[in-house]
Amino acid sequence: MLGRPKFVLASGSPRRLALLNQAGIEPDALRPADVDETPRRGELPRACANRLARAKADAALKSVQLDDELRGAFILAADTVVAVGRRILPKANLVDEAAQCLRLLSGRNHRVYTAICVVTPKEAFRQRLIETRVRFKRLSEEDIQAYIGSGEWRGKAGGYAVQGIAGSFVVKMVGSYSNVVGLPLYESTTLLGGEGFPIRFGWLNAAATGV
Repeated sequence: MLGRPKFVLASGSPRRLALLNQAGIEPDALRPADVDETPRRGELPRACANRLARAKADAALKSVQLDDELRGAFILAADTVVAVGRRILPKANLVDEAAQCLRLLSGRNHRVYTAICVVTPKEAFRQRLIETRVRFKRLSEEDIQAYIGSGEWRGKAGGYAVQGIAGSFVVKMVGSYSNVVGLPLYESTTLLGGEGFPIRFGWLNAAATGV
């Protein structure tokens, strides 16, 4: 797009892309980073999210530096961690993992942390950590098995996707909803805007197309 700096999303997540589009921002490119997301031994949830967001931003920057079309772009990376106390829940890919997560979350409070990392055209790094507290209803074994059958949990931190069926499990939420989906929009747009990215550039176009 002419008239604004290039923008790269360092993620292949359809949820993060949809959230950015909701805010009127269309990335020029997606550069998902191949980063090992395994928490380090004894690593706390906040530290894990911050480390991984920075690692994803670093990897995306290396990719962008090799691309004449994208060099000097703004980059946005993010990592979401779901935790019960100090325990980090996995991004569930197996049925057993998802079931274990859901049983742990049943009737309890948990926290969702998303670290966002912006790289400016001058290659300065800006980072924020956002926390949302969530309480689930008590889940019956029938709830758990039926939800696993839906397949919505695959690849999701904590074994659930709040924007789908699992939204009906939420008794209470304190903080950013979009954070739980995977990208806190207020903080992301504020961070980008504060570094000089014209976040309103696409708004008139969105109005014209009726999006």
